Formats: sequence, structure tokens, C-alpha cells
Amino acid sequence: MSDVGLRRANNQDSYAVLLADSQATWQKRGHLFMVADGMGAHAAGELASKMATGAVTHTYSKRSDVPPPEALAAAILDANAQIHRRGEASLDFRGMGTTGTVLVLLPQGAIVAHVGDSRAYRLRGNRFEQLTFDHSLVWEMQQAGRLPENGASDVIGKNIITRSLGPSETVQVDLEGPLPVVVGDTFLLCSDGLSGQVDDEELGTVLMCLPPDEAVASLVDLANLRGGPDNITVVVARVTGPQLTRSANADAAAPAAGVRPVHPAVWTLLGVAALAAAGLAALEQYLAALIGLAVAGAAGLAAVILRYGGSPGDEAFDGRPLGKGPYRAATCGANAAFAERLKQMMADLREGAVQENWNVDLNRLDEATARADAATSQGDYAGAIRQQLRAIRSVMEQIKQQR
Repeated sequence: MSDVGLRRANNQDSYAVLLADSQATWQKRGHLFMVADGMGAHAAGELASKMATGAVTHTYSKRSDVPPPEALAAAILDANAQIHRRGEASLDFRGMGTTGTVLVLLPQGAIVAHVGDSRAYRLRGNRFEQLTFDHSLVWEMQQAGRLPENGASDVIGKNIITRSLGPSETVQVDLEGPLPVVVGDTFLLCSDGLSGQVDDEELGTVLMCLPPDEAVASLVDLANLRGGPDNITVVVARVTGPQLTRSANADAAAPAAGVRPVHPAVWTLLGVAALAAAGLAALEQYLAALIGLAVAGAAGLAAVILRYGGSPGDEAFDGRPLGKGPYRAATCGANAAFAERLKQMMADLREGAVQENWNVDLNRLDEATARADAATSQGDYAGAIRQQLRAIRSVMEQIKQQR
């Protein structure tokens, strides 16, 4: 979901989801998810983020000649080049840029490519890890030991980023992974419109308490209820099984292990050379026939090597670790403190609805509050949080429809 927030006139965020359409594609390219947060005057930021998501998905799919990490890095560099050229071609778009955070889930694990301060997280059990390093002045100075971990953003604006796609002709891309993936893992990609308003512990707790589609909407609600100062984009992917393909005939379409296609020209050369050798032998031109037979043999050997041997680029990458992530971690879980904060939000929503004369079903809100209180009294904080988040979602939807 991507939301304009409460204080911006337009949405400069973009996202992309590219799911493998067959088992063969899943094994070689995996599933791709991306968030981009644009920046620039007028419509420049919006254009930059859309160009980034379009270029990355297109180039990554096209570069099947190299392993996924290399294809992913090439895709981001291509996006940077396209955005830079577009910016240089027009004064209105000069200097436009965007963040770019990409997650690819593969049979070998998860890889992340990253530029800027949008983030990728992984929730496993109750451990919520940030997989990306913020390319911001705050994080860079903290890493250099020039700022304390706590309170650094009070000294330096936390939105000052040090790296983005588009403003410069070249850009450095961070690659992380391959990170082990197990059933139940939940990945979150988001722009800073979310991470700036909702802390890591709360992000992880919402993902623990709700299914992905509800979690995405509730996270947007929380950011908006805390002011919504920026565009908010959220992508959630949950691992539900070892084979993540939507094609009913995926298994039938998948090639046998270790078997790869051979270019038709090789087969053509093999056939032509074999026929020529046979014809020349029939005409008693034995030397020429031997040459033709040698060419056919060479073509046949090449076909065998291409089909069963070698190490083509679209095979699994070697798994050598990339990057240094995760960069920080939080322990999350449903607790009384978070339930109390949500209860206060519900009370504020109710008060606002009455004061502003919003056409909101307050009875439903009151019933949800009562159910949440009952769950809290029994120590079922996860149940209480689910009730509260769903009630908030209902009210926010009603308000949105009126607006």
C-alpha cells in the first residue's frame, strides 16, 4: 500500500512487486519486491521513483545471463543512469532522485539491494531485524563515532540522506545476503514515512498480530495517526512454504535439474554438418566428409556441454556473504504498553469524530474497545491489539470515504 499521508499534496513514493510466474523462473530469479521514495521539486520525485521501480523490474528480469546479485546491482545502476539522464535533460527535473530498496526471495535465500534511507526488515519469531543501513547523515556519523546512538536525530536532521538514485552519474549500491529464509519469516519494506513515525518494536508487533494485508493497512493508519508528515509506502511479504509459485502447472514446466537450453544455431550446425558428411561420403569425397564429420562432432560436444555442463550465469549464485547486515534488531511482542497506546488512539479517534461531527459508526468502535478491554484483562494482549487495530482501520476507512 502507498498512501499520500496527511501533509503532502502528492505521493512521491512508488513500489513494485514482481512474482515469479513459473517454477523455473522462481528457481532462477525468485520474487522481487521494491520500495522507492522520490525527491525533487514539482513532479520530479514522483517521476524518479516510478522510473526506478520500472527500470529495476525490467532490467532484473532481462539480465538472466548473470547471477541474481549481479543482475540486481546492474538493475539499480541502470535505474540510476536513466533517472540521471532524465534529470539532466530538463531544468524542471534537474537533481531529482529517489531511494531504492529491493528484496529478492530466492531458493538460496534473500538478497537485498539498497540505496537511500528506505528500509528492509525481517521478522523471525519475536526478533525484528533491520537488514539495511540508512544512507543518512545521522547513520553515517554514528558509524564514524561522531554522534551518540540516542538523540542523534535531534542534533542533525534525520531526513538528510547521503546517497540516492539519480542526482549523480554514478552511485554505490549496498548488497546484503544471501540471508537464510525459513517458513514463517515476514519481510517488510517501507519508506521513511512509516519508519519515521512507528518504532521498530511496534512495526514487528503489528506484523506478529495481523496477516500481511491487514498489517500493511494498519501500519499506514498508525503513521497517519501520528501526524502523517510524509508519504507512506509499505510492502509485506510472508514466507508460507518452500515453493512460492502461483502457477498450477509450475512443476510440469520446470526443467530437469542441471539441464539448460541450447541455442538453436548449435543444433542447426550439428544437423547440417552431419548431412554434409553423409552426402560427401556417398560421393566418395572422403577428406571433405571427414571434415564435415569433425564439425558435426564438435557441434555435438558443444551442445552436450551447454546443456549439462559449465556454469552459466543464471545458475544459483555461490552464496558468498554480501554486506554486513542485519544492522540492528529489536525484540517485539504483544504487551500491555502497546495495547494501552492503541487504546488511547481509539479514544482520541472517538473524541475527534464527535467534535468534528464525522459520520462514523461509534457503536462499532465502542464494541471493539470493550472486546479489547476484555482481552487485556485476561492477559491476551495479542487479541486486544488485533481488535484495536481492526477498529482503527474501520474508522479510518470511514473517514477516508467521506474525504
